[in-house]
This record gives sequence, C-alpha cells and structure tokens, in this order.
Amino acid sequence: MGVTFSTVFRHLSDPKLKGEIGDPTMYERFWQQAGDKSTIVIPGWQSMSYFSDAGSLCWFLEPDFAQEIIRLHKIVGNAVTEDRHIVVGTGSTQLYQAVLYALSPQDAVEPLSVVSAAPYYSSYPLITDCLKSGLYKWAGDARSFNKEGPFIELVTSPNNPDGYARQSVVNKSGGILVHDLAYYWPQYTPIISAANHDIMLFTVSKSTGHAGMRIGWALVKDEEVAKKMVKFVELNTIGVSKDSQLRAAKVLQVVISSCQYPTTLGSLFDFSAHLMEERWRLLRAAVRQSGLFTLPEFSPGSCSFLKRSFAPQPAFAWLKCQELMEDCEGFLRSNNILTRSGKHFGVSPQYVRISMLDRDENFYIFVERLSTIHLRHSIQDETGE
Repeated sequence: MGVTFSTVFRHLSDPKLKGEIGDPTMYERFWQQAGDKSTIVIPGWQSMSYFSDAGSLCWFLEPDFAQEIIRLHKIVGNAVTEDRHIVVGTGSTQLYQAVLYALSPQDAVEPLSVVSAAPYYSSYPLITDCLKSGLYKWAGDARSFNKEGPFIELVTSPNNPDGYARQSVVNKSGGILVHDLAYYWPQYTPIISAANHDIMLFTVSKSTGHAGMRIGWALVKDEEVAKKMVKFVELNTIGVSKDSQLRAAKVLQVVISSCQYPTTLGSLFDFSAHLMEERWRLLRAAVRQSGLFTLPEFSPGSCSFLKRSFAPQPAFAWLKCQELMEDCEGFLRSNNILTRSGKHFGVSPQYVRISMLDRDENFYIFVERLSTIHLRHSIQDETGE
C-alpha cells in the first residue's frame, strides 16, 4: 500500500479534509471483508423490556455483551477484569459523566475539582461544565493544579491528542484517579501489561471502529462507585440500548474469533496495526518533505499481544507548526486541511490534532496535501498570487 506525492495539485479542488474529528471509518474495509460474520437479526419481540438482568448491579447490561468484554480483555491482555464491576454506557462520554456524578459528594460545600494534564482531551472541559453542575467543575491543567481539598484527575493513556503513555501528575493527596483507556489497544500502542486501576473506561468506537453504536464500558473496582454510576445512567437515559449491546456483543465475538482463528486478513488488531504503521510511515515522510512541521517521537516497546516490538502509532497526529506560524489550524485550513487547534487541548495554537482514522482515500489526499504545502507556497510567492 502506498501513495506518491508527485501529482501536486490533483486534489486541490476537493472539499476540505475533515481531520479534526476521530471518526474511525478506517475500519470499514476490515468489516466489509469480514462479510456477514458480524450480522445479527433481532426479532421485533426481542429486547422489549427495560431490564437485561434485573438481579445484576448493572441491570441494563446485556449478559452476552458482558461476557464478550471479559473474553476480549483476557485475550488482548490490556486490562484486569477480575473483581471488577462492568458498567455499560452510551459511549464513554456518558460513562465519564457517570463517573463524575458517582465520585462527587452530594453534600459538598463547593464543586469537586476535575483536572487533567495538558494537552488533555478537548471534550473534557466541555462535558464537565456543560450542565454547570454544583457537584463538580473543570479546574484545568493537572500540572499547575494546587488547590487544597479533594479532586478528580483524569489520566488518558495513550493520551488524546499526543499519543504518549500517561500517569498521574498531581503530587498531592486527596485525589481520585479515573483512567480513560480508549486507545489502549494493540493497533495504537504496545500492550506492555494489563491495566489494573480502580476505574477504567473503554469504548467500542476506538477498539473496533463502531462509533455509531454509541457503546462504551467501565471496569470499576468499588461496588458503591459502580452503583452510583448505574444510577446516573438510569436517571439520564433509563439504561443503554439493548439492540446496540447485542450488536456490540456480536462484533466482539468476531474480533475474538479473528484473534483465535485468523484468516488471510489476520485478526482485527493485525489488520489495523499494519494499517496504522503504514499511515504513520506516510505521514512522517510527508512531514519531512514539507519541512514545515514536527511530530512526536515515540520509543518502541514490546507488545505481549502482537509478539513484536514497535513504537506507538496513535489514532491522532499531534502536529506542530514552525515557530513563525502562530495559528497552525488557520494555516492548514487555508490549505484545505481541517484540524483542531491546540488551544482546545490546553496548549499553544501552534499545535493541531489530526485524525489518522479516516478512509484510505481521504488519508492519502491529506498526506499529499501536507507534503506539498511548501511547493504551493513557493509557486504563490513567485507568481505573487
């Protein structure tokens, strides 16, 4: 798989490339080639009740889905599931809100502070403060946080947007850690060990590519915290779509089967890991050719799942423009590439985040445009246009 950068202006009349969101359409090709393996039929009489398992702590969690979650983590080896409660949510966004609700004292004098080390996920501040809750509030960069009292620290690892492995950075007592592990899968980073934290968040969208299902899950150690999270989902949406859970269970079955009995495509993780490796190779070549940007450098690690050593290949590229470019997002927009500015992630607008998960056609157009920006500007300077 490859792309040449020789046809400099071939796609300049195309619409701007929408790389600022992480829509994982890259995975479509795997699922198209998988055929009917992930197809399910849900009769009209099925899944009519609110309840999936009335006797369970998370009473709206489909047992089949819970079983496949445990199986998948065991095969990949990326998270401990023993002695954990599984809470399902409408994507990890709802689970994040449920965690904030569960961890915030109901009788506190002031809102609980929520922090994360910059660059942090751009939606954290927006989601935290969207309802202007009296229970919690966004308090910014964890590195500069020095307020007394309890707090919640969000640890995203690998980090969105820059792809680095993360640990807690607040050096004070009274904090509660929440680990967002949406990208801790072998197509993005080596699986070094099974994550073993009190609260861990995952999502189908970044593990299998099925963002439209709107399904995520939390692995929660403390029973009372899990109960409060369930209560939030109950108050918020009276449960989670059973149809989506059944479809997610079937998809995870296919993923697990592809790991145990790989076809010519390999497992889903083999397929996507090789694709991400190729995309990062092309992107780094484009950045070198442009001479206008830099990218993070990562150290390789040994992956226990893929049985090989490789450097992280994140779902997003964290691109930095030259020092003279103060608005990297604006500069790239003028070259028909849409990105998300670093200012949304708590850092300088010299940085931008670009999705690496678009369809092949769009990704190839993106790297070609990026690699030839210097040529277009040279021609413009010569012609005075």
